[in-house]
Amino acid sequence: MLGLALTFLIVALVAGVLGLTGIAGVAVNIAWILFVVGLVLAVVTFLLGHRRPPL
Repeated sequence: MLGLALTFLIVALVAGVLGLTGIAGVAVNIAWILFVVGLVLAVVTFLLGHRRPPL
């Protein structure tokens, strides 16, 4: 999830440098959403921990 966020952030930076502001804005929004979702999933996984399945 965080890897995808980084990819969209790089796409946004390249689009911004090339002057494609619309594409850059959309890519930044997608990167932000993926980062937040990845962060929430990481926190939930950390709080719940790894549980063994019942035998």
